[in-house]
Amino acid sequence: MLKFSLPLRLQLSLVIVVGAALLKHNAWYYLGVYGAIALLWAWLLRVPIRRLGGLLGTELIFLSLLALPLGWERASFLLVRSLVCLVTMNSFLLTLPPHSFGIALKGLPVPAPLKENLLLAGQYMEILLSEVTRMQRSAQLRGLNGTTAWLRYASAAMIGALYLRSLDRAERVYAAMITRGYNGQLPIDSTLRPKERFAILAAWAIASCVTLASYKI
Repeated sequence: MLKFSLPLRLQLSLVIVVGAALLKHNAWYYLGVYGAIALLWAWLLRVPIRRLGGLLGTELIFLSLLALPLGWERASFLLVRSLVCLVTMNSFLLTLPPHSFGIALKGLPVPAPLKENLLLAGQYMEILLSEVTRMQRSAQLRGLNGTTAWLRYASAAMIGALYLRSLDRAERVYAAMITRGYNGQLPIDSTLRPKERFAILAAWAIASCVTLASYKI
């Protein structure tokens, strides 16, 4: 397995997501290129396939409810493009060591207030992943095994319960952070090495070429 620093993992993931999100509509060939890159990224990070599949199944339920009213042709492209982005970012999140999102975030060239909001969003994503894992384990203990059983278990009622449980836990985590003196500042410095900067520039160049090429077809 290749060794990627946390800031490099985050920035490479963002390159793939931004490039795929800016693709021209119905540019299936170039979306396939990004799909192959996302799968390669998941393989390089050694993502647990079962956890990734369970998380994607839950997320795609939400996306389907939003995209299907737009029509099958438009919704199919949006769903596949969303799937590529979700595979990329979930691969990053599932291989992220606990409570290390701030380290990865420190290397982004964005204003400090935005970093604070992203840090809190990342913390809530970790909480959501934890709650999804606990609900999946509960489903298995109740004999709901397999993909079909999990989708049946993730009904509207259970999705609502997941939201409430995640919200309650997020509030408790934030209150604990405030009690321990959190003031929105990230105390950890994390700079990229010259080779990592070159890798990011090369990734942005490749993504720009692929995305811009989709508008010429």
